[in-house]
Amino acid sequence: MFSRLTTLFRHKLFAAAAALLLLTGPLAAQTALLMAEEPGCIWCARWNSEIGAIYPKTGEGVAAPLRRVNVQDPLPADIALARHVNFTPTFVLLVDGVERNRIEGYPGEDFFWGLLAHMLDQEAVSYTHLRAHETRAFISYAVFCLK
Repeated sequence: MFSRLTTLFRHKLFAAAAALLLLTGPLAAQTALLMAEEPGCIWCARWNSEIGAIYPKTGEGVAAPLRRVNVQDPLPADIALARHVNFTPTFVLLVDGVERNRIEGYPGEDFFWGLLAHMLDQEAVSYTHLRAHETRAFISYAVFCLK
């Protein structure tokens, strides 16, 4: 009798696991932000000084981690670009290693965040809009509308 219960339990456990996998749908796509740069690029240096340190701490940085490549080196085999990179820096949104959108050049901090948000929204990538460098007072106002 014990072995029959064990077998019955295993079948029910397997069925529940299979149902859970079917209900959750496909696994999430791997999203990354590729930064194509080159030595001596002043706009790359400006991006690094203004955004480089805080990017991984932002919602965008968590949703699309930064992956750097030097344009003078061969492109890694797991990346497929729609066209060649002509300007540095170029920021390419990759979904499962395939280019979905890009920002050519660095338009400054304010424009960069807006353009990146637009790219992530087009691909339905979820992220938070809060920046690591925003003050607590600004965040409490933005989230709770408190002064």
